[in-house]
Amino acid sequence: MKQIPLIILALLLTGASWAQTFKLPPFQKFKLKNGLTVYLMEQHEVPLINVSAVFDAGAVQDGNRYGLGNMTAEALLFGSATYTKAQLEEKVEYVGASLDTYAGKETAKLTASFAVKDADLLFGIIQDVLTKPTFNQAEFDKYKQRQLLQLTQQKESPRNVINSYFNKFLFEGHPYANPITGTPTAVSAITAADARQFYQKNYTTDRAAIAIVGDFDTAAMKKRITDLFGSWKTAAATSPAISEPTVAFDKSRVLLVNKDDARETTFLIGGKGITQSNPDFIPVTVVNTILGGRFTSWLNDALRVNSGLTYGAGSRFSTLRKSGTFAISTFTKVSTTTEAIDMAVQVLDSLHRTGIDEKALTSAKNYVKADFPPRYESASELAGLLTDMFSLGFDESFINNFQKNVDGITVAKTRQIIDQYFPKNNLQFVLVGKADTIRDKVKKYGTITEKEIKADGF
Repeated sequence: MKQIPLIILALLLTGASWAQTFKLPPFQKFKLKNGLTVYLMEQHEVPLINVSAVFDAGAVQDGNRYGLGNMTAEALLFGSATYTKAQLEEKVEYVGASLDTYAGKETAKLTASFAVKDADLLFGIIQDVLTKPTFNQAEFDKYKQRQLLQLTQQKESPRNVINSYFNKFLFEGHPYANPITGTPTAVSAITAADARQFYQKNYTTDRAAIAIVGDFDTAAMKKRITDLFGSWKTAAATSPAISEPTVAFDKSRVLLVNKDDARETTFLIGGKGITQSNPDFIPVTVVNTILGGRFTSWLNDALRVNSGLTYGAGSRFSTLRKSGTFAISTFTKVSTTTEAIDMAVQVLDSLHRTGIDEKALTSAKNYVKADFPPRYESASELAGLLTDMFSLGFDESFINNFQKNVDGITVAKTRQIIDQYFPKNNLQFVLVGKADTIRDKVKKYGTITEKEIKADGF
């Protein structure tokens, strides 16, 4: 999963003028008879069309076949009823278009961008890929070998895999623990037939949406999309809705992942976070900006600027539909492992002890409004926004009222936010490093569970 859902990342990346003036451009939303939700938004600045399609087909639907959702999304482009994989790539590349598929924790997406003059070709390809994928066995097997190699290579960089360990540690027994890219054992057993079955079960029109943003006439595009997808027949979705996980701990715990050749210790400290739909998301973001959400944050000042223990430290809330996590993250030399962890915990404790004053709050609010407002300058970003609105269950008021909601945060509100959402007791620690060197030093943080980074899975 990307660490924060794409809508949140997009909301946190551009300038003050956008925060003050940006309103979501007008769009039309309607449903086809088969249940497929369609968004259409005209943007005539450049002669391009951008497409984003979303399905409830992420890693949470994998069961115990970890990686199946990710592999199925990739396999949509391995051939269709009309085109082989090579032909798809050649035709898309020849006209300078882009066509991609991928899966995250909860959803799978197809995205495309192309010139208006190539609309007939690309819409035909998109229809073919989404409605008639062939899941070619030979192409699937070649991809699976590459995926297995990538899983092995990922373990060489703790920063690439520590989030998967953290999710597994916090969400054990819940689908949110499923690693998006899978495990070697699980991936080895997945076949093209498995991907086809996953597609048939989860790529259903009643839980899907497609957004088209760009240089077109809405009435004409509505007819085009209806003609392309109106007769698409899928079974009704049968996968149950994901339940809220139990993320509550009665003691501090440590997961120590041994990497014998590690010269650094990479660690996350945290616990339960917030959901995507939490009404306090914006004030939580502002408070976290002070703690660890910008270069001049308390965590970065303490661990990088003032002590030189790391090249960077921060904190984040990763949000999902039914839950979320909070984590402080950094890395340090093996010899300074406990010094860095102690300092990170002290900074979190100081947030609870001293809270935030008016000066710090004003600075954070200005930062959020200047650097973290909606970033939807391009049609592709707007297309992604519309499908995120569908899959994450929010509407344009979240975008349009962003600045007003930031301005309304008070010092008293930050006190409530800190007490309610920033963990203080029973913290959860995940460390990747040289276990023999740090084991005895880190047992003071909680009950230790050990794993080998070379072991299968997380």
